[in-house]
Amino acid sequence: MAPYGSDDSTTAGEVDEQRSGRRKAARYIVPVTVIGVAAATIGLVPALADSGDPDLPKITAQQLIEKIAKSDVQQVSGTVKISTDLGLPNLGGLESGLLSGAAGQGDGGSSADPAAKLTELASGTHTLRVAADGPDRQKLSLLENAAEYSLIHNGKDVWGYDSKSNEVYHGTSSESPERGKDQQPPAMPKDFAEEALKAVDGTTSVTVDGTAQVAGRDAYKLVVKPKQSGSTVGAITVAVDAKTGMPLKFTLTPASGGAAVVDAGFTKVSFAKPAASTFDFTPPKGAKVTEEKDAHKASDETPRKTPGKAFDVGEAPGHAPKDGEDFGKGLAGLDGMKTIGEGWNAIATFDTGGEGVPSGKAGGDLGGFMDSLGEKVHGTFGSGTVFSTRLVNALVTDDGKVYAGLVTKDALVKAADAGK
Repeated sequence: MAPYGSDDSTTAGEVDEQRSGRRKAARYIVPVTVIGVAAATIGLVPALADSGDPDLPKITAQQLIEKIAKSDVQQVSGTVKISTDLGLPNLGGLESGLLSGAAGQGDGGSSADPAAKLTELASGTHTLRVAADGPDRQKLSLLENAAEYSLIHNGKDVWGYDSKSNEVYHGTSSESPERGKDQQPPAMPKDFAEEALKAVDGTTSVTVDGTAQVAGRDAYKLVVKPKQSGSTVGAITVAVDAKTGMPLKFTLTPASGGAAVVDAGFTKVSFAKPAASTFDFTPPKGAKVTEEKDAHKASDETPRKTPGKAFDVGEAPGHAPKDGEDFGKGLAGLDGMKTIGEGWNAIATFDTGGEGVPSGKAGGDLGGFMDSLGEKVHGTFGSGTVFSTRLVNALVTDDGKVYAGLVTKDALVKAADAGK
């Protein structure tokens, strides 16, 4: 969490009251944070559809990475299937509720707000229709049972429409030179492949593992694996279109084995220019329209910079974590978060200023509930609770310190012991 501070207009009493409230909130927010980090990590990724091994010219891993970097596909449309299995508890809607909370959906918000709606991609299986025509026009439609949610970016306008509730969310896009890039619907494989490749350093193995067919396209398979032991990541496989260099599929498998944590990708794809009408939108008659500024006014959260993204990662470093780095810089609420170790075994740590997580009889009914979600652990640091998914693990010590990463429970305990 961010350090507590005050400005010249804040009294000492107000600061103490704010600090107390944040410490109380810190007791309960960590499981939400774990899920939020997991959702942000995998939230918008694409999945291999076809079988077959096309005969393509040999290519090295370096050449394939360069091919991805040089890819500049401006027009694309198709269907994407996303399956996500983080291994979160299924407690009568708790998972979806926590994900919505992690995204920042506040009271008075709109069901069409993309910040809340797109977190649904972090669990289960979903079918999306996507289209893009350059940096100023993109559309993503999440197909549901007898309903559809659409996110449309057309010029300066960003629209979210939930047909189930007949609600509309309207925001505006960035006017920066990078306009449109931060508004693109978070479901294009290229974005996730680029994020994965940022982790490529001396701790990473990168190879080309043959070829595949994805949505009728010939593709190379790029495999990224941690060299270090102790990471929860088994491998990341990116299917790269042999002609355009555009990633068509992203699959992340855990070191523990079993089904992929994320298996997502195009089942149909076209690189023809989409019709201009694809990006047209007018609020339907009778629909409730929420303006971005009104949505922010209705909640206590800080206004998001990018209405087209489910998670605003601010100015987070665009590279693999380095030991001792302030990796929380620019991440709302996580200023001062440091890293222990490097590469895939990097562990983020910060102090909530709280009192850990309620547990056991002392925590009452809430303590028993939290115990059912986490696992009590002990070490020279004292004791704490580990909250786990198949990818992200987080240790919250009883004195309010948090250690989290794509690492095993034992690695977190060792890091907490070393921090004492």
